[in-house]
Amino acid sequence: MCEANAYLIGENDQKLIMESVDTVEPEGDGVRLVSIFGDQKYIKARVHSLSLVDHKIFLK
Repeated sequence: MCEANAYLIGENDQKLIMESVDTVEPEGDGVRLVSIFGDQKYIKARVHSLSLVDHKIFLK
């Protein structure tokens, strides 16, 4: 599978906010995440980095 987990980066930590993310779309001043199961979340953040080998999306 090619899906990734999305994490929100804080000052001293990172918090898992969604698993099995299939789609990341810019929307307004944030991003919309869609999982392979059809679950959706809007996060007021920006893409900080991607780790494709580790299947991780970092938002800040």
